[in-house]
Amino acid sequence: MKRLRAFDYHEPVSVGEATRILAAARDGARVLAGGTDLIVDMKTGRLRPSVVVNLKRIPGLTGIETVAGGTRIGALTKVTAIEASRLIQDRHPGLAQAASILASPPVRALATIGGNIGRASPASDLGPALIVHQAIATIEGRDGTRDELVEDLYVGPGATSLSSCDIITSLFLPNPPQGFGSAHVKLGKRGSGTDIALAGASASVVIGGRGEIVDCRVALASLAPTPLRATAAEAMLRSEMPTEALLAKAARSAGEEARPISDLRASASYRRTLAEVLTLRALHGAVRSAGVEVAA
Repeated sequence: MKRLRAFDYHEPVSVGEATRILAAARDGARVLAGGTDLIVDMKTGRLRPSVVVNLKRIPGLTGIETVAGGTRIGALTKVTAIEASRLIQDRHPGLAQAASILASPPVRALATIGGNIGRASPASDLGPALIVHQAIATIEGRDGTRDELVEDLYVGPGATSLSSCDIITSLFLPNPPQGFGSAHVKLGKRGSGTDIALAGASASVVIGGRGEIVDCRVALASLAPTPLRATAAEAMLRSEMPTEALLAKAARSAGEEARPISDLRASASYRRTLAEVLTLRALHGAVRSAGVEVAA
């Protein structure tokens, strides 16, 4: 373990104060939310920030609540709170499932939803689940407040479109329409301690009055440099009845759309197979969540 580099530590009491500190520090600053990744990276020497800005004293950044048009989740809300929330389980079941299998119980007790997004891990469980729920991040920075689709925040492994002084303050999930269902599944590396996904898949569907798939989304984890929308698979599903053959065809398409790499945990070929298998499971789960049986 490398020796920690000396750094300035701040505990601002407002988002505005935090953004000013970050703006003054430029690229040498890091935000502390849950700290499950940042502290480890600092101890190993992977990151050596000159400034650390702890957000935990800022009011209004935690909690899950119903707001006009949807559900608001404060950026510092713990993953365990999302996992346990009846509101999330009822309205956004795929997100609740993703939260329940993220890393390990001790990590979930510390990790925050905003920190997880900001970390921008390609293996993130929450990223794909938020994408299929069309989640929107509210971001406060030097130039004011803006909203951005979570899907658009990811630009590369560990990289987002956020500037060095931007802070995610909350996530908004639109109310699901009638006939909505969602699910998230993954296969993790057993014995890793954090159960990082070898591959994962989230899916959402909207079932119409005739039982057809009116709309759908499929997002993959650990299968590309960022959480990946399987748009060709989605196009196959829209306006069709959810049959075993159709879901299998869409799952094969998702496997073809995946862009995995080989590493010490799994080969690219194995991950591509997992993309197909897990997408099929997620689609089945989403259709069941919508209250519909998949036809033979």
